Amino acid sequence: MFLSLLIFLPYFFSYIEKRDGAVLTDWLLQYIPAIDFSVLIFIIIWSVFLLAIVRSVQEPAIFLRMLICSVALLLLRMITIYLFALNPPEGLIVLRDPITSLTYGGRGIFITKDLFFSGHTSNLFMVYLCLPKRKDKIFVLLGSISVGLLVLVQHVHYSMDVISAFIITFFLVKGTRKLFSV
Repeated sequence: MFLSLLIFLPYFFSYIEKRDGAVLTDWLLQYIPAIDFSVLIFIIIWSVFLLAIVRSVQEPAIFLRMLICSVALLLLRMITIYLFALNPPEGLIVLRDPITSLTYGGRGIFITKDLFFSGHTSNLFMVYLCLPKRKDKIFVLLGSISVGLLVLVQHVHYSMDVISAFIITFFLVKGTRKLFSV
């Protein structure tokens, strides 16, 4: 299922990038000057995923838990992105991530309308919820919060995208773990 979604993603992102959406007035972003934190965001995200890979190798049940939650999270994000057509916030600085951009359809392609809810924040928070060790959880939670704040400063997401990511992901992971007993 996960591989099928990865194959489908470039087509989905191509579709959402072509459609017009609403531009929201964000009470928080209007007071924050946009600054490019792409490199720092990239370092935090891929440090967390490297830790997740290491822990998954050490304990395969963690890998299964994260894989199931990732599929559920990606499906829900695709549904919400489809249902809530949004244009990016004013002052957007494109987030440059050479690895993630490959899932968008290739290098040099940047997606700006995958907004509600933040995938950057939700994926990191999902890892936090799936890891069992306290030290790992603290590191990943700090990374989740940092990335959430940094994508706001970069104007990659609206504040509602980031706040919703934490809330939606919490309930999605809780429900997924209960449904699949992982």
